[in-house]
Amino acid sequence: MSLAKILACAGQWNGKSTLQDPHNNIADECASTLTVTPILKGTFVRIDYTWSYQGATQEGIILVGFEKQATAVTAHWADTWHMSDKVMHCRGEVKSDGTISVLGSYAAPPGPDWGWRIILSPGESLKLTMYNIWPEGKEELAVTGTYAKRSRRFADECAKLNPNEEQAIAEGL
Repeated sequence: MSLAKILACAGQWNGKSTLQDPHNNIADECASTLTVTPILKGTFVRIDYTWSYQGATQEGIILVGFEKQATAVTAHWADTWHMSDKVMHCRGEVKSDGTISVLGSYAAPPGPDWGWRIILSPGESLKLTMYNIWPEGKEELAVTGTYAKRSRRFADECAKLNPNEEQAIAEGL
């Protein structure tokens, strides 16, 4: 196994992201962008994404690596809404279809730590799915994102726009 399939997804993607809002118990859908960037000669891949919550722009980053000797995927995840000023360290696997699944945890004082699963599914569309995991092991869907690759023409046109104009175009897709 390797990161070959996610590395093949290099480029800019547009789509929709849905947050299962824990405050309101509703699904909150918004336009979202995602960029896949191979770094350090393809040894790692950086996933940068944007989304919004109640009109406020949010950002996230996932740095993914593959430890050949251990045949394990490692990831470091940060997100302006979910993680604040912390980085979550995750570990997992890459499946034969290229899907990456990693698991991390976060403190939830005064109770026990909770888990967090991130799944990246490469292909014609790119899917980013995140699950919140109760201390007892129950997994609940937290975030889903489905993305289509931007065309070169679209990327060139967006480069001429300011971020608000680009977001408006992305929402129209």
